[in-house]
Amino acid sequence: MASPGSLSHPFFDLGTSLVRRAVTQQGGLLDGEDPTDFSTSDPFRLWVIQLGVIIMTTQILALGLGKIRQPKVIAEVLGGIVLGPTLMGRIPGFTQHIFPTVSRPYLTLTADIGLVLFLFLVGLEIDTKMIARNARTSVIIAIGGICLPFGIGVGIAVPLYHQFAESYSHSFPHFMLFVGVAFSITAFPVLCRILTELKMLDDVIGVVVLSAGVGNDIVGWILLALTVALVNAGSGITALYVLLVSVAWTLATLFPFKWAFTWLARWTGSIEKGPTPLFMTATILFTFGSAFMTDIIGVNAIFGGFLAGLAIPRDGGLNITITEKLEDMVAIIFLPLYFTISGLSTNLGLLNTGKIWGYTIMILTVAYIGKFTGGTLAAKVAGFTWRESATVGTLMSCKGLIELIVLNVGLSAGILDTRVFSMFVLEALVLTFASTPVALVLYPPHMRKRVSPTSVTGAGAGHGRAHERQAPGNVMPLDSDRKGRFLVVLDKMEHVPSIMAITQLIQPPLSPNFPLEGLVTEVDALRLIELTDRTSDLMRSSAVEEIMVRDPLLSIYHKFGSLHNIAVFDRLAVSQYEMYHESVGVFAREAAAEMIILSWTTALSISNPPAVPGDAAGSTEGVPDAHPVSASNPLEALFRGRSDAPATASRHERLTSVAHSHFLRRLFASAPADVALYIDTQQGPNSGGSNVHLVIPFFGGPDDRLALEFAVQLCAREEISATVIRLIKDAPTLSGSEPEEGKVSNEGAVGNAEDAGAERTEAKDVSGVGMLTQATVHSMRGFPDTIYPNVTTQTRLASDTADNISWFKYAPADSAHTAPEHPPIVKAALTRMEFVTTNSVTPLRHVIQTVSGMALKKRMIVVAGRGKRLAVESHQDEMQLLLHANEAANSSVGNEMRKTLGDVSTAFLVSGVGAELLVMQASAAGVSLTA
Repeated sequence: MASPGSLSHPFFDLGTSLVRRAVTQQGGLLDGEDPTDFSTSDPFRLWVIQLGVIIMTTQILALGLGKIRQPKVIAEVLGGIVLGPTLMGRIPGFTQHIFPTVSRPYLTLTADIGLVLFLFLVGLEIDTKMIARNARTSVIIAIGGICLPFGIGVGIAVPLYHQFAESYSHSFPHFMLFVGVAFSITAFPVLCRILTELKMLDDVIGVVVLSAGVGNDIVGWILLALTVALVNAGSGITALYVLLVSVAWTLATLFPFKWAFTWLARWTGSIEKGPTPLFMTATILFTFGSAFMTDIIGVNAIFGGFLAGLAIPRDGGLNITITEKLEDMVAIIFLPLYFTISGLSTNLGLLNTGKIWGYTIMILTVAYIGKFTGGTLAAKVAGFTWRESATVGTLMSCKGLIELIVLNVGLSAGILDTRVFSMFVLEALVLTFASTPVALVLYPPHMRKRVSPTSVTGAGAGHGRAHERQAPGNVMPLDSDRKGRFLVVLDKMEHVPSIMAITQLIQPPLSPNFPLEGLVTEVDALRLIELTDRTSDLMRSSAVEEIMVRDPLLSIYHKFGSLHNIAVFDRLAVSQYEMYHESVGVFAREAAAEMIILSWTTALSISNPPAVPGDAAGSTEGVPDAHPVSASNPLEALFRGRSDAPATASRHERLTSVAHSHFLRRLFASAPADVALYIDTQQGPNSGGSNVHLVIPFFGGPDDRLALEFAVQLCAREEISATVIRLIKDAPTLSGSEPEEGKVSNEGAVGNAEDAGAERTEAKDVSGVGMLTQATVHSMRGFPDTIYPNVTTQTRLASDTADNISWFKYAPADSAHTAPEHPPIVKAALTRMEFVTTNSVTPLRHVIQTVSGMALKKRMIVVAGRGKRLAVESHQDEMQLLLHANEAANSSVGNEMRKTLGDVSTAFLVSGVGAELLVMQASAAGVSLTA
């Protein structure tokens, strides 16, 4: 009979040993273990270390190479070479600890998974419609870019084979085919990124090169698959079977499976609302299933991933949406791993003799000559100039990622050894690196010919038919000062209501006295979409027509124009954010726009009622509250600089507002037309109503004159009225009191104060539209301010004279001034306008008090000139008092708003006046100093 506990002791001992073993296996740094020690049962630790080293190396190189406009693939290739035996591998113990030989199968497996996914994304990116749009030219260039390089590659393969590959490689035909494919390939994904960096995606050359690149890519993959099939086959008949089965699987993928995926996409609603989990599951399974099939057939798994990408339907931008879901993981994790595996097989140290370097230079030279000459001659035959043809040849010589994949396939198939592999890697790296600078030299920006990928379509005037675009001289015969062509900018959904509100004001007046056909208003709606280095954004840039049809912003605004009898012409630009202002300028010139309209809406609440500072003596008696309740300031995100300020604006909102202000300032500096920036404060009585009262503070200068002219045009509508206040700054009296205010006066003299913050700088043309040779920079901290023509005594006097002419052109006549004869539409507008002249020591405070005290039941919009060019008055002292009184921001953040909007508009915003704001700036090219 067993003694008590005799049965429990063995179990206890077994449990203790298992726990001890588990604890031993889970030991870490505290147990003195080296985290770089590799274990086949637990490879995760070293894999994470490898991943971290690879990603950090790649990102650091990308930061530096990005400064010289090189695509990220250059950094990834260099990163792999740096981590390989060429550089870091020479450090004792580095390769043994970070990339030991026993760990490479796991790293290779991860990289191969990523490569299959990447080729799947490449297949998604391929759009045969791109070839069809430029069929003749694309086919000619693609053929020229393949045939001549392939032939040259076959020729140079002879000495290379006998010198380096005869001892180890397969038969010469296999080596010859492989070298020909490596010479003829063009890296389509890298080409897209180079064209993005060069801003040539909407250029004639860029569009043609992309189309030819697609065809070149497809033919290159077919040739590579054929080469691999021949190498892997044991005999000629086996190679034929491999080829036939590969063709059968390709046809099955492109037809039955593609039809099945199209049906599944429609059945699951993936086309309308994006890929569902079921559709994504089927897609991923099919991608790896196709890779498995091509691998067992005898070609390579990457071809299966590529074919799977071709099988996904393009309807509704489904391929773009799927790309968005996968691209970041592939680009950040998998591709750098693959390039590191390639770099570990690259040893430039093996290029250690003059003879080897001679062959390497020969490969570089002949490879470039083949692609450059083939592409150049083909482009010349297609009808391009020699300069344009040379640019095509240079861009077609881009190798990059695709050739590296080809080289790795050749290395794994035994066609290349490490030395020849390293020679070709260097060739691919140098040619890709040279593509950007050579293209810039051959085809500088000022010589480019932009091709708009958009079709201009009109919004129906209530009956669904498109408007016919009027000639520029036929739009506004009843009033030569009236603006009839506008370009509105739609970049965010939250801006659409504000753009609608201002568009409603610019439509022609509905009156039997003014024939409608004589007051046509045409609006070009420009949809801006940000272009990044993501593949999905590049795909959008080539699918503009489809995006225009589906884009919700354009659809909403298009319908709005139709309902309000406004001819709306849709336009779309996919551009880098820092280049938004250039895109707006290009489309404004194409549309012959007379005014560019933008919106800036970021409604954030202010906890405390704003304050209006007192006069020079410090008195605030009789000053009404600017706003008795919590006010909403659309730009309050720029004013969250103090620790005690209410943190209603998130950091993201602040950064977004600052970035948008930089875009606005760039546009203000370079716009080829007048600019109107509408700021919807989303506050005040009847905000958004149809009855509107305008307030125009007139200090003088070209921007204020534009504001006055535009207010007269808006008042042609019966539901719009206006008050124009001409403000003349007086010197403070000893008592600090202000002169008595008066109505319209003939004695109003405009001051000539210079902007206190202005600094002189050398001449610079920032607008591209022929500005004057000297410039003034309003210098403040942070992002540089816009640059304007310098102010001289002559231009100042001319501007003052123009101010008086503009004022008395519309103000009621008196004994000293005779009113000019106006068209009927202007006469009707002036009956709804009141003109007031006011002298004040503190004009900003006075006009803010006046607007705040207007108890109107209408929407109130302050139409103010930006006043950054030829500003009549300096508001420096008043603005400092105003900012201090409201405790809204520190000086650096407050200046951010002032640089964007000007002092007058900033004063209204920070004071919390319950009115919307329309900031006007006259075009630098159209500023008239005399009339």
